[in-house]
Amino acid sequence: MAKTSRSKAGGRFGKRVSGKRRAGAVAKPARKAPAKKAAAKASAAKKAAVRGRKAPAKAVHAKAVRAKAVRPSEPSIVEAALAAFAHEVRTPLTGILAISSLLATSDLGERERRWVDTIQVGAEHLAALATLFVDAAKSHASGLLVREEFFDLRALAQTCGDSLSGRAAAKGLQPRIEIAGDLPAFVTGDPVRLRAALENLIDNAVKFTQAGEVGLKVGAKPGAKGRLVVTFAISDSGIGLSLAEIKRLFRPFSQANVTIAARFGGAGLGLTSVRQLARGLGGDVVAAPKDGGGMVFTLTVTLAPAQVPAAEGGDALAAPPRSLHILSIEDNPFGRVVLNAILTELGHRTEFIGRGELAPERIVEGRFDAVLMDMVLPGIDGIEAIRQIRGLRDPHGQIGIVGVSGRPQDEARARTAGADAFVVKPVSPRALATALAAATCRAEAVT
Repeated sequence: MAKTSRSKAGGRFGKRVSGKRRAGAVAKPARKAPAKKAAAKASAAKKAAVRGRKAPAKAVHAKAVRAKAVRPSEPSIVEAALAAFAHEVRTPLTGILAISSLLATSDLGERERRWVDTIQVGAEHLAALATLFVDAAKSHASGLLVREEFFDLRALAQTCGDSLSGRAAAKGLQPRIEIAGDLPAFVTGDPVRLRAALENLIDNAVKFTQAGEVGLKVGAKPGAKGRLVVTFAISDSGIGLSLAEIKRLFRPFSQANVTIAARFGGAGLGLTSVRQLARGLGGDVVAAPKDGGGMVFTLTVTLAPAQVPAAEGGDALAAPPRSLHILSIEDNPFGRVVLNAILTELGHRTEFIGRGELAPERIVEGRFDAVLMDMVLPGIDGIEAIRQIRGLRDPHGQIGIVGVSGRPQDEARARTAGADAFVVKPVSPRALATALAAATCRAEAVT
């Protein structure tokens, strides 16, 4: 029996052991059984963990799909918010432009007239920048959205020259403006972005120049396919830059060197934006050292030549129409003050209401010659209000209607609904007079 036991022990452990050792050896298998169970549990836990990881992975994928499905709506939300912002900004800008336009017709001295002109130019530029905000939202996924509009290139160049001269004079610098005599007057392109790029370069030229001069030189030459290549060279006698520093200029969040950033400030995004705008307009911007010190930034854009548009209805302000009784649907108190000032100056009487759904009933009750309909209103919007007015019986349904909005894209919808004319905020007296003349002429022709 003993031999058999040792044989079993030897067979199990490979050598003979003492009773004490054997007792310990006998205990080991007892410990290994739990070890196997632990291993089995570990294996099961591992499988469960794998299954657990797969399930969340599917959940994460589902969330990603849902997020992807929601994401296309995000730009539209931003666009709507910025559009509303632009609309509200244009309301006070309308007041600034309207009052400055009325001041310009007053008996002013030369100095006061320059002040009024400066106010008008600044307000017009702010209104244009409000349009850029909306376009930025629209181009959230599609890149830079470039407009194709008719504008006066010579007037834009002169405005930028005046801007440079004013800033230079305020800092004690000598301005030099040179606009080529053969620069075309009327072109098609994006005046808002072009001016934004030029104002940035002008601002930099003045900021980095402590003494001496700053200049603007504008010229044009024929381009491909009948287009024009217009060049704006903005020069200064400022701190200047090395070639290595010039290479870093157009990188985002980068300035020529740390000393410049500390001394003059800025985030280093301006020139990056200018290059993006320039390339969106079919050109580019380059920088080069100027002989004698300073820098020259040359901005080129490609524009299409345009013909002078035929005058429509003559000069609306030169020959004022008859006095009109106007119903204005405008909920903004400031907007009412502005419109009332313009319309009173034009010789008209105006009644204001603040909700579009009240307009049809008021038109039937009163004797109005025209309606000014704001597009953004509490309750029903201006588009629906126009439709309801057009649904009235004649002659009330044929009244002349002028749509008013801070969003140019509202014009097509307003005209489809039945508007005879449309003006974009900020509203100028001349534009409003022209629109009222067009709307009332159409209404009188129908009735």
